[in-house]
Amino acid sequence: MREDLANRARRVRLLSCDVDGVLTDGRIYIDDQGREMKVFSALDGVAMNRLAAAGIAVAWITGSSAPAVAHRAQQLRVAHLVQDARDKLAPWQRIRAELGIAPDACAHIGDDLPDITVLAACGLAVTVPHAPPAVRAHAHYVTTRDGGSGAVRELADLILAAQGYDDGDEAFATRAPTALAATR
Repeated sequence: MREDLANRARRVRLLSCDVDGVLTDGRIYIDDQGREMKVFSALDGVAMNRLAAAGIAVAWITGSSAPAVAHRAQQLRVAHLVQDARDKLAPWQRIRAELGIAPDACAHIGDDLPDITVLAACGLAVTVPHAPPAVRAHAHYVTTRDGGSGAVRELADLILAAQGYDDGDEAFATRAPTALAATR
């Protein structure tokens, strides 16, 4: 891992994620009754649990208002969910201020133009391979995995490795978040 990237990842206390194109592959499925459906990667779900166990807060900030997003966030116990966000910077600033986390201790992963303001403001800006050049230009790191295929897991693994957590520790994912954070 590049030293500058490791230094940025080492400081992360909050990871904010876009949803469509990051936690999903960006496709939107609509059934005959007009209900929107999305497909999420289980790998990313494990990543959210690992981050929480390490004391790293997770937020989802999305332009989507689909009930499926709220349902998945609830399943994963994501405490900070902002839907229907046209301006992502304002809710990001509010969440990090409420948590008392400086901008340089925040990571954001997004894939499209509405994410640029947060990518420019955070300490670790990340995007996925299919992001347009304007988004990629703001990224400190581009995942090898695409959105909806474990991109957030890849980022979580990078952050946790930089912070000294061992992937081979079988008990890691089952530790209570406050107990683990207290050992840091």
